[in-house]
Amino acid sequence: MTYYKRQFFPRKPVRSFRDLEVYQRTVECSVLIIKDLKPVLAKLKYDFLENFINCSMAIPFFVAEAHSVRFASFNEGVNLLEKAMLSCNKMIVYLEQSMGIYGKKLPIDLVEDLIRRYIETRGKMFRLEKAWKKYRVEDAGERQNKNRPVYPL
Repeated sequence: MTYYKRQFFPRKPVRSFRDLEVYQRTVECSVLIIKDLKPVLAKLKYDFLENFINCSMAIPFFVAEAHSVRFASFNEGVNLLEKAMLSCNKMIVYLEQSMGIYGKKLPIDLVEDLIRRYIETRGKMFRLEKAWKKYRVEDAGERQNKNRPVYPL
């Protein structure tokens, strides 16, 4: 008996940050915000519009930078990924705040969809961070085994 509802498909190997699903999703969210939500909030004179836009644009930058930096400085790469998670939380606050202030004047379906996307993406970033840490531990174990001398039997 299987618990999965979808058929399993192996993921594409990650060759650059553009292959990361968290990068692709956050870019989609920022495009939706700029294209569909920014004009409405500008018309309503939302006080935090510039911060809102900057935060949505910063998340893909953090993910891209984290992916590149983690090879040189692993801890700095993880810190950048955590900043991306923090920015996802900020975006949820901005979206809920704007929905609370303007209510039905905003496209509620779009705002709720964006909130859901940021929540899911933040969870994926957390699992990505755990995978990076796990890979680092496994990689260190392999390097230790390579340095051991092989004794003939």
